[in-house]
Amino acid sequence: MSLRATLRRGLDRAERGLDPLFGPDWNPLANLGPLGWFLFWIVAATGVYLFIFFDTGVVDAYASVEWLSNDHWFHAGVARSLHRYASDLMVVVMLLHLAREFVYDRYRGKRWFSWVTGVPIVWFVYMSGITGYWLVWDQLAQYVAQTSTELLDALPIFAEPIARNFLTPESLSSRFFTLLVFLHIAIPLILLLAMWIHIQRISLARTKPPRGLAAITLGALVLVSLLLPASSQGPADLATVPAVVGLDWFLLGLYPVIDMVPPGVIWTGALLFTLVLIGLPWAPPRAEAPAAKVFLDHCNGCSRCVADCPYGAITLVRRSDGAPFLHEVEVDAGRCVACGICMGSCPSSTPFRRSGDLITGIDLPERSLAALRAEVIEAAAQLTGTGRVLTIACGFGAGGAPAPGRVVLPCVAMAPPSLFDFILSRGLADGVAIAGCAERDCQNRLGRSWTLQRIARERDPFLRNRVPRPRLLTVWAGPSEVARLEAETAGFAEALAAMGPYADQRPLDPAEARGAAAATTARAEQIVEAAK
Repeated sequence: MSLRATLRRGLDRAERGLDPLFGPDWNPLANLGPLGWFLFWIVAATGVYLFIFFDTGVVDAYASVEWLSNDHWFHAGVARSLHRYASDLMVVVMLLHLAREFVYDRYRGKRWFSWVTGVPIVWFVYMSGITGYWLVWDQLAQYVAQTSTELLDALPIFAEPIARNFLTPESLSSRFFTLLVFLHIAIPLILLLAMWIHIQRISLARTKPPRGLAAITLGALVLVSLLLPASSQGPADLATVPAVVGLDWFLLGLYPVIDMVPPGVIWTGALLFTLVLIGLPWAPPRAEAPAAKVFLDHCNGCSRCVADCPYGAITLVRRSDGAPFLHEVEVDAGRCVACGICMGSCPSSTPFRRSGDLITGIDLPERSLAALRAEVIEAAAQLTGTGRVLTIACGFGAGGAPAPGRVVLPCVAMAPPSLFDFILSRGLADGVAIAGCAERDCQNRLGRSWTLQRIARERDPFLRNRVPRPRLLTVWAGPSEVARLEAETAGFAEALAAMGPYADQRPLDPAEARGAAAATTARAEQIVEAAK
């Protein structure tokens, strides 16, 4: 097992451990992105409120912070503490989100954009926090200001060393403080813009956590703010050097290192760290399957694939082939990750077709609908006895490993509901197990949701009414839950054996089975050639 697979299983176990406490939908590790947005708005709202009471003067800055923290602790003081702890938690959430996307391999290939645009966010978050500490103008602020300006002066970009502003009490003016206030407002605005750019290649991006999780997070922050209110560390005095300061290790943890290491080494390390992060999607590059291909003879521009694509890779454009439809769909190969969800959403994706080539409106060149039907027929031939279960599994969940009677897909939403009807009505199996990613998280974001809505007959393409729902099993299990998948599948097989054969079976024509299997390779090669 590779190191990444080991880390993925370990992280899956950790996330599963939180499910009993929060439930899959409220699991904080599965909502790190939305939590980051929520914490940003908490920090922004409390920051605006605090600015009402804040005096930007050198002399009055510390006094105004003390006044709002002590005389008005029940609102402004709580807001100050909430501002501080939400900022710290935002750092933790951001770093966990970064690590989680790396472990789950969601940063390489066509997903590079979200990763690369996320790198500046890391620095903007830290810069926002650091400039905020300056404004308190206590002994910690003095230490941070002097250390930061000495580090900045190592860069040949200023006409005069800015550290001179902190040599004596007389050298620091209120105008400099006004500049700090401007920076502390401008940097978060740039951060917000960077966060908006970060989600531009994600359809239906989640920027709000579940209400219950949001309430728990806000309640916990308020409780901590009341029990451990943020406090200053004595007024700054440029005539002396603070002997001991208490650091906020979430935002200022690197400052002791900055004190001990030459500035050139710090800047070189920061640059290399940034370049490494930016270059990770191509180190090594991931070989991905070709993008989905549109076949206009079978596309009426219904836009279902546009609505279902998790990555905004499919758009509607004007019709180009003279057919009596207004639109056709177009695939952006730079965004398509070949998850196959679009194929599962196409109304022409039906395995029942017997005349002509089995072509759908949008297909995967290396995993066509014709090839999928042949794989299903081949997997069904491996099933014996009563209570036969054919498993349609996601390659990123508990069913990702090949096994008899199992067809592994990039995403279970690649399978159109008509495929389940085909399996049952043709007697290929007595039941179908749909084994997707863990319930708390989908590798392709929307695959679980679309699958559930389709088989519940709430989203096109609908599962036909004739398909008995008890003969479909859905198991949402992560890579560390293989035993659970096997146990639920075994129990499902026993239930199917008790039900007996499906009454609406129409046996598969042997000639059809042989033809589907024989045509798979040839058709796949044709589609690949056409896509080049």
